[in-house]
Amino acid sequence: MRNVAIVSFAQLPSVRVSHATDEAELVQPVTSQAMNQVGINQDDIGFTCSGSTDYLPGRPFSFVAAVDGLKAWPPIRESHVEMDGAFALYEAWVRLLHGDIDTALVFSFGKCSLAPVPDVLNLQNDPYYVQPLGLDSISAAALQAQALIDSGKATERDFAEVAVRNRKNALANPNAQIKGNFSVDELLKEPYLSSPLRKSFCPPLSDSAAAIVLAAGDAAKKLTKRPAWIRGIDHRTEPHSLGQRDLTSSPSAKLAAEKAGVGDGKVDLAELHAPFAHQELILREALGLADDVSINPSGGALAANSLMTAGLIRFGEAASHVLAGKADRAVAHTTNGVCLQHNLIAVLEGE
Repeated sequence: MRNVAIVSFAQLPSVRVSHATDEAELVQPVTSQAMNQVGINQDDIGFTCSGSTDYLPGRPFSFVAAVDGLKAWPPIRESHVEMDGAFALYEAWVRLLHGDIDTALVFSFGKCSLAPVPDVLNLQNDPYYVQPLGLDSISAAALQAQALIDSGKATERDFAEVAVRNRKNALANPNAQIKGNFSVDELLKEPYLSSPLRKSFCPPLSDSAAAIVLAAGDAAKKLTKRPAWIRGIDHRTEPHSLGQRDLTSSPSAKLAAEKAGVGDGKVDLAELHAPFAHQELILREALGLADDVSINPSGGALAANSLMTAGLIRFGEAASHVLAGKADRAVAHTTNGVCLQHNLIAVLEGE
């Protein structure tokens, strides 16, 4: 198996409403920046893969318009996933394993300002029994949070502590949307959006885009002094029906972590894609992370949550620490679907 690494990462600041008027304007700045960081252009890219969803702009094949943000001619080898950009990274990683190309460009974009996101995400539910109920994403997460409380595994104060730490971490992140020094007691006075979830326990709606360049073998070493090598990566999923799952745990995240090799060495930091505060507690237990592991030093999805981009940003943020020599071993995670249905986990290491 070839050694594949993340060699560069770029993102737009996460904002409530982006001034970019179309997909190409979101994509062009981050893809150019990611390639410029390592001194290459689109002609040097062997494969391009993107992640987005047409349900946000409300028109089919919006991802095709996004490709206009890249070089239009000659034609490129390109693919797309209707999922978070981290899953596009997984496809690009598989493509690089074929051995005939050495570089890949991954990008994703999402404008949450274009749609009522919690309602749109009801489309991820079972179309026969759950979608007609109108179960939005916040209400579904609230069912999970209440199950966690009822099981005795956590309390609302635990949720508040997670939110406080993430928003404090985000103070050092210029790209985060919501940041600040909040107290646990302040958050516990907020009104419920859907009990037991208060506003700060839920993710902000963000517009953003991100891009990552992958390279294999010697090509990675030529492009950057300290590549963030993908030593293990794995994707697992839970049953679609919420009634078939124990919402207080994540067997799929646990299995993906084992297959990716999370427990094979000391983890310096982990970027966990936990859109809701209580989900970070579930993921931390599933991954078996020690107490001294730095969780979401960027602030995570509680500080900025651009749909289809937040997961790829978790990979980029984790890789940035390795690329800069601030961490030797980092874990990146993304989720998709209702209540942590899909989980993709990777272990990144420096030389």
